[in-house]
Amino acid sequence: MSDKRTEWARLGAATRLKEIQNETQDILAAFPELRAGSRVRPDGMPRRTMSPEAKKRMSTGMRRYWAKRKAAAKGSSKSA
Repeated sequence: MSDKRTEWARLGAATRLKEIQNETQDILAAFPELRAGSRVRPDGMPRRTMSPEAKKRMSTGMRRYWAKRKAAAKGSSKSA
């Protein structure tokens, strides 16, 4: 009897999985911005992208920023 129940459960799970896949396709068709890696924000505006040069400038600037913060924190801890 348990083999029969297991088979029914497997068939029910397979049917439900197919329903979920169909629902997912319908939702993504209605709201394409929900797709993983979408270049469209939820408000419908395209996402901004940075060029490699802009990323390098940003990286360099952030390294300088954190170095200054670290130096300032190091200096303030000596006086305390």
